Amino acid sequence: MALAVTGASGAGYSLRLLEHLIAAEQRVWLMLSDAGRIVMEMEESLSLPDSISEQQQILAELFGAEEGQLLLYGKNDWLSPAASGSSAARAMVVCPCSMGTLSSIAHGSSDNLLERAADVIIKERRELILVPRETPYSTIHLENMAKLSKLGVVILPPNPGFYQHPKSIQDLVDFIVARILDQLNIEHRLLPAWADDI
Repeated sequence: MALAVTGASGAGYSLRLLEHLIAAEQRVWLMLSDAGRIVMEMEESLSLPDSISEQQQILAELFGAEEGQLLLYGKNDWLSPAASGSSAARAMVVCPCSMGTLSSIAHGSSDNLLERAADVIIKERRELILVPRETPYSTIHLENMAKLSKLGVVILPPNPGFYQHPKSIQDLVDFIVARILDQLNIEHRLLPAWADDI
């Protein structure tokens, strides 16, 4: 499983998703952009050092990952397994996904590992989920999303529902993380099933 975090607002989604992927005993290849790390500190008060290995250690300890379960890769780590179709992850989530990253993926730029990993997922016909955090969407954004959707990419904007009567921001975050986990067919207890909630 590959998880990429960009500099769009919404670091809480990525951290909560990582927490649940680790809890579900998924092996995670994490790609954290420099901008994503800055936003993580701004929004979640989580300060991570420049060193990839130190970032990996801090996040592994934070979420109780087993040794080797969480592996971080830098933007220029072209030897990462995520960069090759012969070892592509079964699925990849970009959460949150900036419009710049979405555009690069839509146009096959592959200028860094995150973009290359997404390109590999598309060409290998694996599952790619993008969580675009922007509002309002411009026509350019919508056209890029439509292009990716036609390729089978799941576009999952972080638009929470309110029928579950959320009591906190965490409830709203969990709603979106639950939807991502549903797409990945990973069991969770973040939300009751619809039939159980009415």
